This record gives sequence, structure tokens and C-alpha cells, in this order.
Amino acid sequence: MKILVPTDGSKYAEEALAIAADLVKTKGGELCLISVAPAIEEFELEFSAGSRENISREFAARAAKIIEKGAAAAAAAGVKVTCKSETSAASIPDAIVEYAEKEAVDLIVMGTRGLSPSSRFRMGSVASKVVRHAPCSVYVVKKKV
Repeated sequence: MKILVPTDGSKYAEEALAIAADLVKTKGGELCLISVAPAIEEFELEFSAGSRENISREFAARAAKIIEKGAAAAAAAGVKVTCKSETSAASIPDAIVEYAEKEAVDLIVMGTRGLSPSSRFRMGSVASKVVRHAPCSVYVVKKKV
């Protein structure tokens, strides 16, 4: 079984990673991580070319750091991460779904919320879109905060 955990470094993503690692340990399989940085090119804001490039680099570096932190947490739980991706995309849900399709993922485990502020009565927009469009089952983890 190949399990994908999309992570943004939030406590919800950390809980999803812990559950996915537990599933890999008990059921066997592979653990994959993905962190998607927003593509700055898609923002309709005025930036100088240098600023745009610096912001893109910052987003990419943050995504890489989040993946490494997730891989370290999985290793501490006794699970090796077999595939990981730091990418940039205009649509974070689309990037997750496309990666799941490309890697023939069997299960996506993700948090109900990420880092963006939102209502406590609705599932986050990224999780909601992934649930609707994923090529596989999606296990949505709710962390009590």
C-alpha cells in the first residue's frame, strides 16, 4: 500500500503523518510526502522581478524544510519515507491529486485544516477538493486543538 501525506507543517498535517506512519507500520507499505508551495507567478500583485524570485525561493525552501521535518518525524516513528516531493503550483489540491495519480497512490492521509485561517465548522478547501478529485481513498484527520 502506498500512502501519501500532503504536508504544510501544520499540527493537522503532523497528526496525519503520525496516523499514516502507524498505518505503514501495521499494514506495511510505503510512505510518500508532498509539500506544495504556492506559485508566486499566479498572484496578481505587483512585484519586482527580484522580489518575485526571492519569494519563490523562500516558498521552495520552506516546502523542502517541511518535507525534511516530516521525513525525520516518520523516521523517529520507525518508518522510512520512500518518495517525497517539494513542488510549486497554482493549485495546491490539483498538485496533490496529480502527484497521487502519477505515483499510483492507494491512500491519501491529510488533515482537515492547514495553515490558512478558516471557519471551524467546515473542512478546509484543500482537503475538500482533494477528497472530491482524488484517484484513491482519502483519510481526513481531525486534530483536536
